[in-house]
Order: sequence, then structure tokens, then C-alpha cells
Amino acid sequence: MSESKKHLNRRQFISKSAKTAAAVAAVTGFPTIVPSSVFGKHAPSNRINVGAIGAGRISRSHDLPGVWKFDTAQIMAVCDLDQKRAAEGKVLINEFYTKKNGKPFDGVSVYHDYRELLANKDVDAVLISTPDHWHARIAVDAVKAKKDIYMQKPASLTISEGRAMSDAIRKSKQVFQIGSQQRSSPQFRYAAELVRNGRIGDLKTVYVGLPGDPSGDEEPEMPIPANLNYDMWLGSTPEVYYTEKRVHPQKDYDRPGWLRCEQFGAGMITGWGSHHIDCAHWGMGTELTGPVEIWGHADFPKSGLWDVHGIFRTEALYANGVHMVVSNELPNGIKFEGTKGWIFVTRGNYQATASDPVPNADGVKPLEASDSAIIKSVIGPNEIHLYESSDHHGNWLECIKSRKETIAPVEVAHRSCSTCLLHHIVMKLDRKLYWDPSIEKFKNDEEANKMLSRPQRSPYALKT
Repeated sequence: MSESKKHLNRRQFISKSAKTAAAVAAVTGFPTIVPSSVFGKHAPSNRINVGAIGAGRISRSHDLPGVWKFDTAQIMAVCDLDQKRAAEGKVLINEFYTKKNGKPFDGVSVYHDYRELLANKDVDAVLISTPDHWHARIAVDAVKAKKDIYMQKPASLTISEGRAMSDAIRKSKQVFQIGSQQRSSPQFRYAAELVRNGRIGDLKTVYVGLPGDPSGDEEPEMPIPANLNYDMWLGSTPEVYYTEKRVHPQKDYDRPGWLRCEQFGAGMITGWGSHHIDCAHWGMGTELTGPVEIWGHADFPKSGLWDVHGIFRTEALYANGVHMVVSNELPNGIKFEGTKGWIFVTRGNYQATASDPVPNADGVKPLEASDSAIIKSVIGPNEIHLYESSDHHGNWLECIKSRKETIAPVEVAHRSCSTCLLHHIVMKLDRKLYWDPSIEKFKNDEEANKMLSRPQRSPYALKT
């Protein structure tokens, strides 16, 4: 029997067993002992069955642990185009549940093509923890398969892909959460509430500090590992020769090289910008729109495999008159500056460096203000209170049960990502651009509008 049919029959068996037990009790008059796992609050029939698509660094360190700690869910499947990573993902999950349950566990199915995982009717929801260039396509296929989605940011490789994805997910009514977990950190919500409730007066300028990425050396062509489906890994992007630093390490789970290749993403402007610009929009009240003017510049490597932006400064103007500045020269975090003071918010004990987030020096405060009275104030009952979540993955699981909207839904995810991509486009063109967020087009600029999408390689294209 196939893995899919095994899992498909499990719920039928549980349901039939419960009904049979109840019938026996009714006929004989004697209570039948039914395991609590059948009728319990977190019984297998009540749990959310989760499939993990992508078993690399972010999946192992963040998304899998973010879900498996909840009894309301169980990770039952793992998929990766790298067979070695898929197998190691299965071991990791089985080992966790073995330790958690105090008995051997081997309940994880392995897939090497995400479409086969999506075809498993017993999978309720998926974690999408793949490289950026696969996000939108997998998400669209997932909602077609009636799966709820938690997806790593950024939302898409291009603005047109993001629009297609948002439209498809909102039409489907599936529950979606983008991995903008700063929204579930209290200091970011509180900072946004303080700004929205006028504690710093009229908001004038928002400063967003992000790092840049260093360049690298030229890398030689290498044989494709037998365990990697490299053609599918490239997906809709152009065919290029394999070299390990273009993809991910074969011996460990260190930071993958694709993060620094423009073929697969835009670099830190979307990698960390998706976090900070999203939270900046939260405080600005511009979550469902974008800027109207964008300008700035960036340095790009002159040679080497890694070609995403390095040092940069880009700026934007919104229709409400707020001016945003994004630069690697600013402190990592978000500074809201108004007519009566300022608020600065960051992750506090962590910072983004050129290579990865690392622990910051002691004494860094997650929330600061020009006057301590600003951050000591209380948001009144009749003031603006923003969506509150104490755990990002937990909020997603709760919303799967309730069918309510998550704290980071798909249109918000698309708008924060599209704004990051606008900043990236202006980096490439190095001139002022005028954007219409209502129709998501540049005004009178054919060259810029061509950059809203990219040519897509068959058969991996997403219809946009």
C-alpha cells in the first residue's frame, strides 16, 4: 500500500473504530474502553496534519520546531528535492516525536516532489520553507490542493508572481501565514500601536536599517550530486551550471549560497526587508498599499558568483506624505520619527549581519523612544489596538481551527514584498520611479514595468 493510501485510511479507521465502540456500548450496556487518543482534545482525528516542503536550514531551525511544539498539530510528511536532506528531515522529526512521546516513532512520509505531497489527502496544511523563487508557485498549487499554508518570506520573486499568488489564495479561502514573525513579537506590535495612536505626533519619516551582502569569488562548475534534482531546484529560473555555492552545502546546514544570487532572490532588501518594511507598514497604516515614488542607489559586485546588492540607500514617498529611508548605514531595526518625538524598535538581542542573524551585544533595547514616557503610555480601550499574537506558528494553527485570518495574511505579505521589490528595481535603474499601488504599475515607464516579471522556464512557470 502506498504511503498516501496508508494515511488516507487512518482517519477512516479512527472514525469507524469510535462508531463501533459506541454501538457496542449501546447494545451490551457495558462501557467499552476506548483509548483517549481517539476521543481526546488532541486526538489524531483532531490534529492538524502538516507536511513540510523544504527541509533545509530555515525548516530545521525555525519552521519544524515552530510547529512540532504544539499538540494540536503533527508533522507527518517531509519533502525536499535533495534526497539526503529529505531523509535527514525525516530522522529529525521522528527523533523529536520519539523523545516527546517516550516511545519509538516512525510516522513521517518522505517525498522528493512537492506535488506528490500535495496529492496526499490526509495532509491538511503545509510549511513552505524553500528558496524564494519557488514560494509563489508552490503556494498556488497548495491552495488548489485545499491545503492551508505557512510560507517563509519573502512572498515572491517578482511583483507579478506575488499578485497572482495573493489573488489565488484569497479566492480559495485557505488560511495563509507569511513568516513575518516580528508581528508576533510584542515590541513590534506595541511600537506600531504607539505610532498609530499619535504618541509621536504626526508621522513624518520612517528609517529602516538593513545589512548588505558581501560579494564572492567565481566558482567552478561541479558535477551535480546524485541526490539532488537540480533541474527542478532551478525551477522557473534559467538553466545555469551547478556549483555548490549556488545552491546549498552538501555536508551541513550553513547559510545557503542561493541567498546571494539574484537569479533566486533580491538579497537583503527582500530577505530582511520583508520583516522590517512589513512592520514599518504596520505602524504607518499602509499594509494594503505601497509607495508612490521611489529613488536611490546601490552597489553591486563587479564579478563573482554572488551578485545581490551590497551597500545601498533607497527612499520612498507614500500618498499620506510619509517618507521612508532604507539603508545598510542605519541601525538594524525601524525608527518612526514624528512631530513630537521618535520610536525605535528592533529584535533587541539579535541583529542581522552580512552573513546571518547573530546574538547582539548585551544592553541593546528592543524598544526605545525620544522620551521614556512614550513607551510607558497605555493604549486606551477606545484607541487603536492591533492584532495580537504571541506565537507566529501558533497563530497559524489557531486560525486553521477557527478559519479566521492570520496576523500576516497573504495580501499584507504581497504588499510588503512588492515594496521591497520596488526598492530593488530602483537599485537596478538608479533613477526616480513613480508607482501606482492601486494598479501595481509604474507611471509612463515601460522599462521599469518590464521588471515586474521575469521570463519563466517551462515546465515550472506560474501563470501571472
